[in-house]
Amino acid sequence: MNVRILRVGADSHLAKDDRVAVEAPLEYLLHHPALGLEPVSFGTTMRTPGDDENLAVGLLYGEGIVNRAADIDAIESSTRRPNVVNVRLRPDVPMEIQTATRRFSAGSSCGVCGTTGLDAAIARAAAIRIAETRAIELALLFGLPERMRAAQSKFGDTGGIHAAALFDFSGNLITVAEDVGRHNAFDKLVGETLMAGRLPLNEHIILLSGRASFELTQKALRTGVAILAAIGAPSSLAVHLAVASGLTLVGFLREKHCNVYSGAQRFTASARWPQP
Repeated sequence: MNVRILRVGADSHLAKDDRVAVEAPLEYLLHHPALGLEPVSFGTTMRTPGDDENLAVGLLYGEGIVNRAADIDAIESSTRRPNVVNVRLRPDVPMEIQTATRRFSAGSSCGVCGTTGLDAAIARAAAIRIAETRAIELALLFGLPERMRAAQSKFGDTGGIHAAALFDFSGNLITVAEDVGRHNAFDKLVGETLMAGRLPLNEHIILLSGRASFELTQKALRTGVAILAAIGAPSSLAVHLAVASGLTLVGFLREKHCNVYSGAQRFTASARWPQP
C-alpha cells in the first residue's frame, strides 16, 4: 500500500511516497456434516492478502485437520464477504466439534496462539521421525538465501515481508511464499505443496527468512522435510524437537558459514565434524 512519509535526518527532512506491506484479517470457515448446516469459524489471523486458499490449507494441515489434498472437497475465497475463505471438507474426514471450534485471533507473528493444548502439540511434534536421506554438500546451503531473495516479489517493495522457500537437494528453487507473518508464509508454502501432491518432502530443504521457532519447526516436521534452515536463530525448543526427530536444523545461514544444531550427518564437507 502506498503511504506518504516524512524521511528525516539530523539536518534534513523530505516528504515522499513509500510502500508498506498490507496486513488484513482472514477468517477460516469450515464446512463439514458433523458441524451442522452452517459453517464453523476455525479462527481469524492477520495476513498479507494473496494465496489465501494455500494459507488455509497449510494451517489445517499443520493442525492435523486434513492429512492429504483429497480431504478437501472445495476451497474458495468468499465473494460476498471479503477476507473470508471457505473450506469444505469431505464427509469421511474425521471431525471433532471441539477441534473444529478452536477459535482464536492471531497476530501475523503468531503460530500457536489459541492452541489450548500446548503440551499435546509438543508431544505430537516430538513423536515424528524424519526419514533417512542421502548427504549433500554443506556449501550448497550458502547460495540458497540469495536465490530466495531474488524470487521474492514483495520484499523489495516494502522490506516488511517474510518468506519461506522450498528447495530440492540439488539446490533448485521449487517455490517461495511471502507474507507479513512468518507462520503465514510457511502455511502458504505447505498448502501449495500439499495441493500439488509433493508431501512428504523427503529430500528437500525449507529456508526461512527469519528465525526457527517451535511453531515453525513443528510445521516443518509435519511436512517430513529433511533440512530446515533459517537466516536467524533457532529457539531452544526448536533445537530439542529437531534432535528428537532427526531433523537437520540450521541457523544463522550466511554466504560462507552457518550453525548446524542437529542432523549434521546430512552434510559432507572438507572439514571434519566434531564428535558430539
